[in-house]
Amino acid sequence: MIEWVPFGSGPRPVPRPVAAPLVWAGAFGGALALVALVNGTVGYGRPGLVLLLLTLLAALLGLCARFTAAPGTALLCWLSLNGFAIPPAGTLTWGGRRDAFWLACLLGAALAGTALARLVHARAAYRRVTTASGPEAPGGAAGPGDF
Repeated sequence: MIEWVPFGSGPRPVPRPVAAPLVWAGAFGGALALVALVNGTVGYGRPGLVLLLLTLLAALLGLCARFTAAPGTALLCWLSLNGFAIPPAGTLTWGGRRDAFWLACLLGAALAGTALARLVHARAAYRRVTTASGPEAPGGAAGPGDF
């Protein structure tokens, strides 16, 4: 016998994160595009503004990534920031505390974005389970010994 059920009747799975190489490709291309945009519109040598935009990019990329993609995302954003947003352009330098702070900001943003996405997905999955109705819901149908 065939039983017809609507497509949305079962529990929906939590969305799977995007693979790390795809996130890193987005970080590489997005970081270069943001640095080029800021250098072309505002002017060259504005690392504070570029850091802010790259931090937002890392957080947005973290929303769809795994935790293991965060270090690579931060490193690729930092390479674009260090190589093209501060003088001399095209030369990687290590400024000690400054670059460590930049890396920490980018890594923290990527991790915060990923953690936020995991919390939102877990909360949505919990609500779907607890608000389900019918026999598959916990406590939805009374058993033979329930009153």
